[in-house]
Amino acid sequence: MSPASSRAAATPAVAAPVPSPSSGDTRMSPGGPGYRRMSFALFLAGVATFALLYSTQALLPLVSADFGASASAASWTVSGATGALALCVLPLSALSERFGRRTVMTASLSVAVTLGLLVPFAPNLGVLIALRALQGAALAGLPASAMAYLAEEVRPKALVAAIGLFVAGNSIGGMSGRVIGGWIAQAWGWRAAVGTIGVIAVVCAIAFRMLLPAPRNFTPGSLRPRALARTVGGHLANPLLRRLYVIGALFMTVFGAVYTVIGYRLTAAPFSLPQGVVGSIFLIYLVGTASSAAAGKLVARLGRRGTLYLAAGTTTAGLLLALVPQLLVVLLGLMLITAGFFAGHATASSSVSHTATHGRAQASALYQSAYYIGSSVGSAVGAVAFHAAGWGGTVALGFVAVLGVVSITVWGTYAARATARGTVRGAAHAH
Repeated sequence: MSPASSRAAATPAVAAPVPSPSSGDTRMSPGGPGYRRMSFALFLAGVATFALLYSTQALLPLVSADFGASASAASWTVSGATGALALCVLPLSALSERFGRRTVMTASLSVAVTLGLLVPFAPNLGVLIALRALQGAALAGLPASAMAYLAEEVRPKALVAAIGLFVAGNSIGGMSGRVIGGWIAQAWGWRAAVGTIGVIAVVCAIAFRMLLPAPRNFTPGSLRPRALARTVGGHLANPLLRRLYVIGALFMTVFGAVYTVIGYRLTAAPFSLPQGVVGSIFLIYLVGTASSAAAGKLVARLGRRGTLYLAAGTTTAGLLLALVPQLLVVLLGLMLITAGFFAGHATASSSVSHTATHGRAQASALYQSAYYIGSSVGSAVGAVAFHAAGWGGTVALGFVAVLGVVSITVWGTYAARATARGTVRGAAHAH
């Protein structure tokens, strides 16, 4: 996606100074002091966030059986969490502008892990959904603040790789929570599984706070609503940022739909897999870990739009394979869907951080809000489609979302070329 249209962004409420690359640049870079600690700390934060946020996703068939609920009703234990995160990410990102990225991230994880220890004791589905929604709201303070922290504390050339590592932590968290939860649930039930995930998240949260370096380039801002509204309005007026927000939402719609429903498909005929094996399917997330970490190299070689086309094509191929009623082929399809999603997400999210030179927390928050709205829509609508038309209905939803990604990327290519032609013509007239 071309950064040319980022010039349209309005002046923000508070502009954190960004040091120019020089000998006095205090931002971190690979091999420099603090970079490894920072990377590992945010990696652990990503692990905790995704492990908690999707802790019930692989366990939905057991939740349905325990409460006598349908797939679409049980799916709200996922959609409720991601939907609450989407609603709260912007206001909590504003708090990070005032009180600091590290402070807000620490508070968010603390509340989320506390709620994670309460989730196993939910007496009914309604209470479970409510607790999960509160947990999602608490986690809202972390993703956008983490992206803003990286944009301020990491040198531009290392930004895509640093964000890719954070996204890789997301994939590890999503994978480990589901795999560990699946086997524990098979032996002791879903409550023991989500309780174990909560304990793991507590450990990650403590290590995160101990390791994350204090910010050096953060300047506290104001919480004035009008200033915040101007900053948000400026980002929404930027055509490039708008496209990136929708692309993030569409990629996550595919991913949320597929992984919410896959447990129901694999525990039913013709596969009839036990819960532990279904949980182990999420080891496929390792593919996402690799593809998100490699996003920086892909962007360097193919450009942002080229990487998005590759991610969309990979996801489409995965959806097609996932229609084949043979386990190995379905697993290959899931691998391609996962690789395409994480590459696309890492590319789009890093492009937001690169484009928004001011009000980065709000820019990242808008992306995260769109992203998790996509997750909620994918989880809820994907489950409804599965109930109405089986696995083919869920895959059809995925195809529509990928088509949207490609269409928006094509439009971005056209807009960038039109802008370039206009610039050339303007220069010619000036001479």
